[in-house]
Amino acid sequence: MNAAATASADVGLSLATIGDAASAQAQAALKVKSNAKAAAQDFEAMFLNTMFQHMSTGIDGDGAFGGSGALRVWRSMLIDQYAKSFAKNGGIGIAAHVYDQLLKQQGISTSAAVRKPAAGGRKETQQ
Repeated sequence: MNAAATASADVGLSLATIGDAASAQAQAALKVKSNAKAAAQDFEAMFLNTMFQHMSTGIDGDGAFGGSGALRVWRSMLIDQYAKSFAKNGGIGIAAHVYDQLLKQQGISTSAAVRKPAAGGRKETQQ
């Protein structure tokens, strides 16, 4: 093999290595973004759970939301599911801000384009 062919093979190998490194870096960034999104959503669900628990503290009596100890346990689980459902479906907007801050702290830019505020003043993001 002559020197030109060897140099060409070395350049090709170097470009392939750079491409593999860029791909690995992109995959790592996607994993970080995925973990940050899950953590932000979990944080909002915890906040909503606390808020809903406080809203229901004064409810007593018969029926599904009052009464015995078993009904209080059931109410706690129901409120937990409400909070998770609210957070999963957009919540009150806390998760988006937490997500942005988590990525900012790790030096990763958010690639989602921010649209005009929706009705009610809440910003929407495209994903």
